[in-house]
Amino acid sequence: MPYRRLPNTDNARLKALKKALEMAEKVQSNELAYSFQKQQQLKSITPYFEQMFYQQKQAMAIQAAKSKELAVYTKKARMYISHFYQVLNFAIMRNELPAAARKFFGLREHDSKIPNLLTEKDILFWGEQLIKGEKERLAHMGGNPITNPTAAVVKVRYEQFVEALHQQKIYQKSTRYATDKIAEMRANIDSLILKLWNEIEEHFNHLDDEEKRNKCSEYGIVYVWRPNERNAMSEETSDVIDEKELLNMIQENSEEEHFSDSKD
Repeated sequence: MPYRRLPNTDNARLKALKKALEMAEKVQSNELAYSFQKQQQLKSITPYFEQMFYQQKQAMAIQAAKSKELAVYTKKARMYISHFYQVLNFAIMRNELPAAARKFFGLREHDSKIPNLLTEKDILFWGEQLIKGEKERLAHMGGNPITNPTAAVVKVRYEQFVEALHQQKIYQKSTRYATDKIAEMRANIDSLILKLWNEIEEHFNHLDDEEKRNKCSEYGIVYVWRPNERNAMSEETSDVIDEKELLNMIQENSEEEHFSDSKD
């Protein structure tokens, strides 16, 4: 016998809820296989669950697409910030700038290491230090701006990165909100579907098993054959076909013999 399989994904849960609601529109209220109370619960919970489900999917899709843009802006910002600090060190090595210039950028005076730019937080910090530091260096020490790249060019790349990161945080927040709301609803939805399906099956208890399953399936109840039962069904079907073919062969042979007798 096939067994009833309750939904185990959000998509399956939504399908089960909507299918049951659709039946309420197709049949008379006195013929509906579940109670008015369950119908009201379905009407209350289904639209909100569907809204959160599609909001989650949409937010995740946008987030995935925008993450590619963020990766490009991150790479560019990291490269330009790194190059600026390298040029700063080269200028100090050529005695074009004093080592004390590093202090304006949040660096130790005699430390020529390039700042760590592995994380988004690192890029945010050192990018801000660079833009602010170059202004302060020029104001206090004078001289020419650092070039190839200039702080102005780095600022463009940095702000593109900051904006892309900000948008990504918004999409992540939207995804997280919908995901959390769906997680909060699952227990209630699973309980509702279980009770709903029990009512529907009880309503059709007077029918034989196959007809009952067919009626219940119209309401969205899912029945699944176990692998061994499916194989057994296939074998039975194969046996029936073989038997029919055998009967056809006997009949054909009989007709041929009859035709041969008549000819003689």
